[in-house]
Amino acid sequence: EVELSKAEAKTVYNCLKGESKMAYAKSGNLWAKWFTHWKNFSNQPYVSGTHGGRFVNNYASQKAAGAYGKFEKAGKMTTGGVLAKDSFVVTPKGRVSVGPLFLMEKMGGNFNKASGNWRYTLIMPNGQTVGTTNGKGSKTVKFCIECHAAVAQEQDNMFFLPAEFRTN
Repeated sequence: EVELSKAEAKTVYNCLKGESKMAYAKSGNLWAKWFTHWKNFSNQPYVSGTHGGRFVNNYASQKAAGAYGKFEKAGKMTTGGVLAKDSFVVTPKGRVSVGPLFLMEKMGGNFNKASGNWRYTLIMPNGQTVGTTNGKGSKTVKFCIECHAAVAQEQDNMFFLPAEFRTN
């Protein structure tokens, strides 16, 4: 795991932001095209062990931002709320590259009981959608459902970034 200062993490992210936005947009996913216009709840990119040790940021759509910004007191997410985590990797030799985009969309009705009615989507840096809950490659995102189930009852399947990286 490579450690970066707050300034270094921000600089790397800003250098990769345009490239990552174009890469994710190749997927054709609407949220992949627009998430960078949403509220970013991270004051800097931080390492997420549950997302492969990559540096990530936490974005919430307008419909999700009000609840998500309450963090552990968020309650149930509104149907249609979307959360996005973009990512990048830094190798020990200092090489940087765009990582996957992780999306969670709160669905209504009986979309998927096991996921708490969340649709998880994983988009790779080349724009390929690897998997979507109840869609193509659904088995690939089963791990997301299983991991987020750990906070299903208390936090509506939402994990929140560490307090030191939060912004409001």
